[in-house]
Amino acid sequence: MTTNNTTSITTSNTTASDTEMRGTNSGLVRKRIDEYLAGGPRLSQSIWGLSREELHKRPPDGSWTIHQIVTHLLDSDLIGSDRMKRVACMDRPLLVAFDETAFANLPGTDRIDTFMASEMLHRNRQMTAVHLQALPELAWERQGIHTEVGAVSLLTLVEKFIKHIDHHVEFISRKRLWLRGE
Repeated sequence: MTTNNTTSITTSNTTASDTEMRGTNSGLVRKRIDEYLAGGPRLSQSIWGLSREELHKRPPDGSWTIHQIVTHLLDSDLIGSDRMKRVACMDRPLLVAFDETAFANLPGTDRIDTFMASEMLHRNRQMTAVHLQALPELAWERQGIHTEVGAVSLLTLVEKFIKHIDHHVEFISRKRLWLRGE
């Protein structure tokens, strides 16, 4: 028998954003969904005009290439979308951590088209946002249990993935300066 758990809400361990959201008639939620959607175009803009050679050039410090950052963001975003949907429709689902370095080093990763990966991230966010926009306000307090950090709300997950793009776009900006010799 299947049950609908969309109204089964757990409210312990709420963040400031969770508290701020209540009573705002979902204004904060709408804002967060818009910010989440804006991440795709921001990533695309951050790599615009780069050649394959530039995208794959390894910095002297051994850090990830721009290509690896973009494919990491896609991997992470696909996992994040799955987590958000499970939290939205399941009762406190387990959210299993993943090894981002192992994913970045999977054979064939270097053959993935960087611009296609960026476009896929953008399209994935558009599709995920359709679900997020349709959720009732109380669904944003639902939680999943992450294997490393414990209980996390749906709102916290969305905020994490907004910040994740911002964090890595900053890395890409610095790598672009390095590529130009600045």
